[in-house]
Amino acid sequence: MVTGAGSGIGAAIAETFAKAGAEVIVTDRDEGTARATASRISAAGGAGEPHVLDVTDEAACGRMAALVSTRCGRLDVLVNNAGIGHVGTIATTAGSDLDRLYAVNVRGVFNMSRAFVPGMLARRSGSVVNIASVGGVVGIRERLAYCTTKFAVVGLTKSMALDHAADGIRVNCICPGRVETPFVSARLKEYPDPEAAYREMSATQGVGRMGRPEEIAAAALYLASDEAAFVTGSALMIDGGWQ
Repeated sequence: MVTGAGSGIGAAIAETFAKAGAEVIVTDRDEGTARATASRISAAGGAGEPHVLDVTDEAACGRMAALVSTRCGRLDVLVNNAGIGHVGTIATTAGSDLDRLYAVNVRGVFNMSRAFVPGMLARRSGSVVNIASVGGVVGIRERLAYCTTKFAVVGLTKSMALDHAADGIRVNCICPGRVETPFVSARLKEYPDPEAAYREMSATQGVGRMGRPEEIAAAALYLASDEAAFVTGSALMIDGGWQ
């Protein structure tokens, strides 16, 4: 299962897993984008099933877990990708802004893990991959709420990994630098000079460019695979030399 799989990194992860032979449950708040991702998977000969899901709704996450148990029998891999951002300092960030990001970026990961980990515990098998951020390891200017929530995702990941290391469940997170996604493209349009902003964002990475969604997806596939059997509690930096 991949949350926030309607576009960007989430869509790339869903499609990459499907190409590797996984049956992918594609979830997103937006039904149209979830269906679009699932359609691309099907067109490529893979198995993708779209579902509308708001990860901030704990009850909805529980219902999704029950549905998966009934229809699929088990969930082997949970990718908590759904997330949102906000631009602001402590002086310009309202409490409601922080609450909004916390609900998706942190509570969403908690809700989904709380819903699906019990099934993994019963089978003593499973992998959870959380999408954090370079902003969960280092501070980023004018991203106070975002960094606060992504630091929390890294901490949640490490705590879950330690709690369940002896239970056959591995929990890791990926910390991407800036990745060229529809979200970033939309953000660039808000700048007075989008081309200059693009160059500035690209220059943040040591390699001089932004990442590609498929590069993050490849790492997610590795962390979910048996090749990463000795990897848990890791915060994998894929940031092009940001830090």
